[in-house]
Amino acid sequence: MPEAATGRAAFDETERLSRDALRELQLTRLRASLQHAYDHVPFYRTSFDRAGVRPQDCRSLGDLTRFPFTVKDDLRSNYPFGMFAVPRSEVRRIHASSGTTGRPTVVGYTARDLSSWADVVARSIHAAGGRAGHTVHIAYGYGLFTGGLGAHYGAERLGCTVVPASGGMTSRQVQIIRDFRPEIIMVTPSYMLTLLDEFERQGIDPRSTSLKVGIFGAEPWTQEMRREIEERFAIDAVDIYGLSELMGPGVAQECVETKDGLHIWEDHFYPEVVDPITGEVLPDGASGELVFTSLTKEAMPIVRYRTRDLTRLLPGTARPAFRRMEKITGRSDDMIILRGVNLFPAQVEEIVLRTPGVAPHFQLRLTREGRMDRLTVRAEARPDAAPEARTAAAGRIARCVKDGIGVSVDVEIVDPETLERSVGKIKRIVDARPRERG
Repeated sequence: MPEAATGRAAFDETERLSRDALRELQLTRLRASLQHAYDHVPFYRTSFDRAGVRPQDCRSLGDLTRFPFTVKDDLRSNYPFGMFAVPRSEVRRIHASSGTTGRPTVVGYTARDLSSWADVVARSIHAAGGRAGHTVHIAYGYGLFTGGLGAHYGAERLGCTVVPASGGMTSRQVQIIRDFRPEIIMVTPSYMLTLLDEFERQGIDPRSTSLKVGIFGAEPWTQEMRREIEERFAIDAVDIYGLSELMGPGVAQECVETKDGLHIWEDHFYPEVVDPITGEVLPDGASGELVFTSLTKEAMPIVRYRTRDLTRLLPGTARPAFRRMEKITGRSDDMIILRGVNLFPAQVEEIVLRTPGVAPHFQLRLTREGRMDRLTVRAEARPDAAPEARTAAAGRIARCVKDGIGVSVDVEIVDPETLERSVGKIKRIVDARPRERG
């Protein structure tokens, strides 16, 4: 079973490793993780056998390329617990993310996994400038989403005081920040801008708060957004990266002293970048799709998971042992991340198909008003739909998206045959947001 470092000082010791020592540790953990997956997860035994490889064939880090990829559909096909490598009695927590067909991707954690997760999030907060004794205001959502609890236990592992504010109730969040005086806030960048607007609506100067550092994740955000947050809040704004299939937040972290990309905690997560079309591994510095293999997970090891996130790997700077990944530049699939929520066209399609008065033709249009991304669902009415039926359909779609997916959208019911078609097909996603400058 893979080993995992625990304890608050573990990240300090690991950050001092040389690159060669880290690679040696990676290989030891990689071989153990591959064996653990092969021995205890039927999916991986079948997958490896079909590819003609065994765990013992991994004699160097480069040999990992011989092993097959894992994709999100593999996790959905093994819903709910088919990817677990330990008995259910050893699983201490279960998280899940939303799925396109009602089947979420489910992840599990042993007690040791939870300790490792707390370690890497503690390391991330420390790299962002947090220290023991600081107060951390966590405005990520709590629940099946990994953000809130992942940040919570990492902050406690570092020795911080946690304010588990969760999301919503924006005016109250402003009051709590003023009264409890946290030094650090962990939240999606778009909600931080909502808080900014609320401070100003209440006549409070955002620069007067106690906040010193903002750790932002769960959705892409731009350098322009960073500049605005830093200037108007007078804080350091840094990026955190994670995904539930791999662990949650804390896979990689931007360091406050450089703000030049996210250092990947490679003692727990081994990264590759591949050509999104061919799957060929690309050299460091080349742009492609990010792939991760877990090195220490017990409950649910994952091998060569295709994240669909597009980036490139670069040498470490503030933490020389760990390579950096650039900010995510896009995705190789059609998932939309809207205000921290993952949304797929197929999820909207299911709702449209269940809505009376609406034809099965729709389009998702992304725009940006000020700093905020907005999504409009444009659906064609059926020819016989009366005006009141169109109004009812728009309200129903908006409610179902909010209730089922967890994000607010605008809905526009348009005339039949209105949406632009190409060879009979409607382009599902139209991204009308302005391109970032610089």
